[in-house]
Amino acid sequence: MFSELKRKANQLIRFYKFWQEATPNQNDAVRPEPIPVNLEEIKQKLSTEFAGCDDLITREIFIGKTQKKCLIAYIDNLANNQILNDNIVKPLLLVELPEGLLEQNDSQIADIIMSRVLCNSSLQIKDNWQQTIECLMTGDTIIFIQGSAKVLVAASRGWESRTVSEPQTETVVRGPREGFIEDIGVNCALIRRKLKNPNLKMERMTLGRESKTQVCICYLQGIASRELVQEVKTRLSKIDLDAVLESGYIEEMIEDAPFSFFPTVGNSEKPDVVAAKLLEGRVAIVCDGTPIVLTVPYIFLEALQSSEDYYTRSISSSLLRTIRIICFYVSILLPAIYVALLGFHQSVLPLNLLLTISASQEGIPFTPFVEALFMGLTFEILQEAGIRMPRAIGQSISIVGALVIGEASVRAGLVSDPMVIITAITAITTFILPPLQRVLPFFRLAFTVIANILGLLGVFLLLIAVVVHMCSLRSFGVPYMAPLAPLVPSDLKDVFIRVPHWALLTRPRSLTWQETGRAKSHLAKKNSRL
Repeated sequence: MFSELKRKANQLIRFYKFWQEATPNQNDAVRPEPIPVNLEEIKQKLSTEFAGCDDLITREIFIGKTQKKCLIAYIDNLANNQILNDNIVKPLLLVELPEGLLEQNDSQIADIIMSRVLCNSSLQIKDNWQQTIECLMTGDTIIFIQGSAKVLVAASRGWESRTVSEPQTETVVRGPREGFIEDIGVNCALIRRKLKNPNLKMERMTLGRESKTQVCICYLQGIASRELVQEVKTRLSKIDLDAVLESGYIEEMIEDAPFSFFPTVGNSEKPDVVAAKLLEGRVAIVCDGTPIVLTVPYIFLEALQSSEDYYTRSISSSLLRTIRIICFYVSILLPAIYVALLGFHQSVLPLNLLLTISASQEGIPFTPFVEALFMGLTFEILQEAGIRMPRAIGQSISIVGALVIGEASVRAGLVSDPMVIITAITAITTFILPPLQRVLPFFRLAFTVIANILGLLGVFLLLIAVVVHMCSLRSFGVPYMAPLAPLVPSDLKDVFIRVPHWALLTRPRSLTWQETGRAKSHLAKKNSRL
């Protein structure tokens, strides 16, 4: 028995040694590839690595009146030609340096050119080939110098981009009309314009093995909790994708509940909205190549809020917010309640209303449940067609299609008049809540199905289940239903109603769980003046 155990132990030891030899040590850092000192070797290496890439431009020139050569490499249409000619090529050709200065200092030649020759606003020295190629692919100009193992990286990014304009998805009557674009530098500058504070930190990182997409983490130091910032960095660092082409890639990788219908990561296209969320203690994630900026944590009440609520008077904004809350319930419950009342609870309806509905149902071959499914599917098809069609005719097709199909369905005796009215009201209330526009159809269908089976009892049971599910969700550690569950009385001033700005004395405690003041008491100021 002892010999058998000894044999098993030896087998385990041999297997462990074999596994150690086969598994690379993660602690061993990958040795960086150095820069060749010979220009011919550099050109050969570039032609091999960029074989078939006709947009790679290389030019070999002499530095001033010396015999020292340098090789300039850049990607066409990614580098700005004016910056390249005026700030890089011309200074290198026309420079006058002391005789023998460059020939005698091969190890310091890059520093000499950087300090005495080039007049570019941003210059870096690299000694890693892989880092040099990454800078080249982002639009920078690379200067290889004969005899030097270091290269100069000059900022020359100047590709064509869209101008700052009003976003199409978040229109407002009162408030800023500027929106993000596809350039991460411009987007970060738009946020910086709103918050002129050195505590606004912007930390960049690269995601995507093939795309090398730049991502910027924005937060206000001293307001956003350290744990939240560290959690965002940790989740982003764990993303291992070949490409990140839009912020939606990041959203699916960092969200807390990937199988829930409710979003746990917010997004916006307006710099003022992102700035307001940063002031509340949230963290923004800016992705290059998209105008959509992510914000975390995200709670449910943000879907019922609008940036315009804080630009108008508190009385009118509170009324509009109350209307949005009512529209949320109407959008998901109205078809289900109609189906449940006609199928199970006819006695609840007034006699005159019941007779009117019964008269409209005369000759209809389908049940109210089938009518609701047919009209709901028709509405979703028209909505999708209006979005995908060219902008010039998309809106016309949606409006004309809805009118024609609705009128034709009623005349053909396929759908009753009350169902057309209910579908129209449901569609209008859905558009009032843009953040939940993709979520509401699923819940509307689920409530309609359960209403056809169990009536109002099923509707209330499913509603309780949805509320319980929402209370169980978290977004980066913050309860999804905060500040209602758990209840934070100090944060109720900006939930169902919006109190005046002079009464918003503290930031949302449910986000940071610390007392952070945002304004002084208006009444205290008035008493001090008296």
